[in-house]
Amino acid sequence: MQELTMLIGGKAVAAADGATFDRINPVSGDIASRAPSATVADADAAVAAAAAAFPIWSALPPGERRKRLLRAADLMDKRIGEFISTGAAETGAMANWYDFNVTLSANMLREAAAMTTQIDGSVIPSDVPGSLAMAIRQPCGVVLGIAPWNAPVILATRALAMPLACGNTVVLKASEICPAVHRLIGSVLHDAGLGDGVVNVLTNAPDDAPAIVERLIANRSVRRVNFTGSTHVGRIIAEQAARHLKPALLELGGKAPLIVLHDADLDEAVSAIAFGAFFNQGQICMSTERVIVDRRIADALVQKLAEKARILKAGDPARADSVLGSMVSAQSVARIQALVRDAQEQGARLPVGCEASGAILQPVIVDGITPQMKLYAEESFGPVVTIQRVDDEDEAIRVANDSDYGLSAAIFSRDVSRALKLAKRIESGICHINGPTVHDEAQMPFGGVKDSGYGRFGSKASIAEFTDMRWITVQTEPRHYPI
Repeated sequence: MQELTMLIGGKAVAAADGATFDRINPVSGDIASRAPSATVADADAAVAAAAAAFPIWSALPPGERRKRLLRAADLMDKRIGEFISTGAAETGAMANWYDFNVTLSANMLREAAAMTTQIDGSVIPSDVPGSLAMAIRQPCGVVLGIAPWNAPVILATRALAMPLACGNTVVLKASEICPAVHRLIGSVLHDAGLGDGVVNVLTNAPDDAPAIVERLIANRSVRRVNFTGSTHVGRIIAEQAARHLKPALLELGGKAPLIVLHDADLDEAVSAIAFGAFFNQGQICMSTERVIVDRRIADALVQKLAEKARILKAGDPARADSVLGSMVSAQSVARIQALVRDAQEQGARLPVGCEASGAILQPVIVDGITPQMKLYAEESFGPVVTIQRVDDEDEAIRVANDSDYGLSAAIFSRDVSRALKLAKRIESGICHINGPTVHDEAQMPFGGVKDSGYGRFGSKASIAEFTDMRWITVQTEPRHYPI
């Protein structure tokens, strides 16, 4: 068990009242970590520390901010083993998932470091003689980042990296499910020498989350909010941010479709589907939830996918024979089982699944999904993929867009020109041709449409999210006034 502290103003601190909460290992049932249960006073203290650090951090030359962020990236790479062991205990995910998390997160810090000199503006032609008019971007102040547990290193680092590059300071509200992982990110950034108060990490008990978040958003020093998580909670965050007229960047749920056209390479499509649907037990916002396949090749695709799924064994991540790890909790497994059972009762078939034991759920394929089934519309957030047969590409697009969500999508076809035309018709923030729905790179604009949120994370695309644009003029010669 790890005994944790919070990071406020560069100091390791307990909760103001000394309270703690436990995170339980989903496989063993043992206590994985014990973390401080922050109070609203702790939330105020974290924002105050970030506000106090802002004038110094924002005034640093861009090259100095770049140097410190690069040190943090190198340090994150060096501590990969610590992230793996900590994460496996808290979330039950495999070592390869945390390896991917840490590698991408370090690259996010490097990409952010490269952006410190790209926060530029423009000179705007003015009709006023002698007026030099400029549009410039400046750091906005304290940024609140709220990150989830499912890709804990990536999504927490993403909540911090570009805000820091833009000259802001940050308060990270850690997930109640992986407080140790998120606290470790704070340690890496602080140990890299960013400065006291530049990054602050709060941990809170699950029942206290609404009050802590509301207090953080309401704080006058908090100027931006970014949140990654469920659409349900995202709506609450958006409403609270709007009440205080604070811009929010929201990356929410997904129900990613993958279209397989009749001319697709089936082996490549199956590899992408299996990876996208089952990696990290399907607990990724981009996970492939819906396969929409041309009826002419559907049976062959399902057969190949079932053969692939049967060799992807889920189990305790500590076991050598586990290919997939556990779900985050037994309750998550029970929720998915209910969705699958509802589909079965309405005529769906299960070529593979639905075998479960505690928090361990084997891959599930649900063939013959229809709109009447709950699984058709609800995000499963587990190792479950549905199959829907269609007659042509127009029906494929209609089905793909028949969702409240719009984060990631994919199309498989040997005719790339045709696939590109179809990609433009899909309502999603991201679409990959002949690639999986699960894909991320530090320099790419990442975000969704519809109930998947708004705004974009990632490199240059997020500069506008975390800076204020200002209009500044310099009058270089006497100006004429009408009075």
